[in-house]
Amino acid sequence: MLYFSRWYTFSIIGACLLGLLFASPNFFSQRQLDAIAEWGFLPSKQINLGLDLRGGVYLLIEVDVEAIKTERLETLRGDIRTKLREERIGYTGLSIVDDRVGVRINRDEDVQRANELISELVTPRGGFLGAGQEEFNVDLNQRSITAEMEDGFLTQLTRDAVRQSIEIIRRRIDELGTTEPSIQQQGDKRIIVQAPGVDDPEELKRIIGTTAKLSFHLLDNSVTIQEAMNGRVPPGARLLPSIEEDEPPVLIKRRVMVSGEDLVTASGEFNQQTSEWVVSFRFNTSGARKFGDATRQNVGRPFAIVLDDEVISAPVIREPILGGSGQISGSFTVDSANELAILLSAGALPAPLKIEEERTVGAQLGADSVAAGQIAAIIGFVAVIIYIFVSYGLFGFFANIALIINVLLIAGALSFLQATLTLPGIAGIVLTIGMAVDANVLIFERIREEFASGKSTINSIDAGYSRAFSAIVDANITTFFAAAILFMLGAGPVRGFAVTLGIGIITSVFTAFIVTRLMVATWVRARRPSVLPI
Repeated sequence: MLYFSRWYTFSIIGACLLGLLFASPNFFSQRQLDAIAEWGFLPSKQINLGLDLRGGVYLLIEVDVEAIKTERLETLRGDIRTKLREERIGYTGLSIVDDRVGVRINRDEDVQRANELISELVTPRGGFLGAGQEEFNVDLNQRSITAEMEDGFLTQLTRDAVRQSIEIIRRRIDELGTTEPSIQQQGDKRIIVQAPGVDDPEELKRIIGTTAKLSFHLLDNSVTIQEAMNGRVPPGARLLPSIEEDEPPVLIKRRVMVSGEDLVTASGEFNQQTSEWVVSFRFNTSGARKFGDATRQNVGRPFAIVLDDEVISAPVIREPILGGSGQISGSFTVDSANELAILLSAGALPAPLKIEEERTVGAQLGADSVAAGQIAAIIGFVAVIIYIFVSYGLFGFFANIALIINVLLIAGALSFLQATLTLPGIAGIVLTIGMAVDANVLIFERIREEFASGKSTINSIDAGYSRAFSAIVDANITTFFAAAILFMLGAGPVRGFAVTLGIGIITSVFTAFIVTRLMVATWVRARRPSVLPI
């Protein structure tokens, strides 16, 4: 147990130096780190501080499930209207009541065909809910057909909307440059967002809360705008306000020519010809084909670019747009153009979001928490070092060196992994220090027992490390499993504690058993002691 080959020794020393290298950026200022980063080959990432240490914004958000349900019912009603008109089937009373879409067929001979068409419309495409399941339950009663939304479908719709919202929120916050945001689901339809380092909560709420649903529609010219404003909106049309306050509303067809779901990229750019800021966009292959077909078939007709139920612009299609790319203009500033580009690039939210709770943690409060955590860690660290040195002398000195290396390795691992350090995470580091000392105490006490039984110095040290190893490993494995469970099932502060505890367990076993054993073995080979200084 006291023999170390050359490659094994170099491996241990190399691991310690590597940990020190990754931990070193935490000892430099940001200006110095920027200079180091220009070299390109040295680590320059510091430990990420969580919301409670760095300050930032906490938001509790609820997904508007009612809006999802209403949108799906409206879509079904529009599809039913279109299908019945295409088949020249007369109907009356097409309406939405609660979770149902109902329609009455005029002629008995059309009832069966109408029922077949509606049943086809409500069958999920691509197996959304799995084989044999449907979005709506279609009920036929004489000439009345009712499609009622299934509870299972609404549950799945809500679950998917929350999951998609979390991903889109994450992409939007990442575009802002925020480091390590914490975004987690709470309950069935709520999301917790923690954004450390954000000093403008209003900007964050605006970026997160904007639905950014982009779509392209043809204009409806069957009635005048004044008639539509007086309540004569034709079936299959919508009257939407213009994004410009001094512009009249626009009457558009409900049918979507192309949706923003097919967008690949969007960016804010300055148009040299018009001297204004615009948002350039590009569709994927499918979207480019749809956009090309729609513009080819409607040359000379105006179409509306709609964002979140507001008309950005309504240009006339002069010629087919076949390249799959275009520009959106609308009196943008540089900030509004870039903001819209971020929203479109991240994707549209599947449903509106409501801010249920908001908390802002000031940077000063975060600094106070860091200072308090540092003081607690330093006091505990110093107390442990003094106790170990007094109790075990030279061997305690070796253990203290290993303890310092242990803390540096934890800092290096957190910096390398870019894990977020929270206030409970500092508690995990303090606990790790105690666990590392506990391992050394087991080893040293075992060496004392072996030496007291009459064994030689070398044999006592060898037996002490060998026989304490199993107890150390067993104790740390069970604790590591507990940390892993906390990380998987916990949220926020609990996960921060679990991260530092898990990393600390690994580094503690390495330093307390391997590093101290290397130092003791080196000392034994150099001094050949006959009496243990312990």
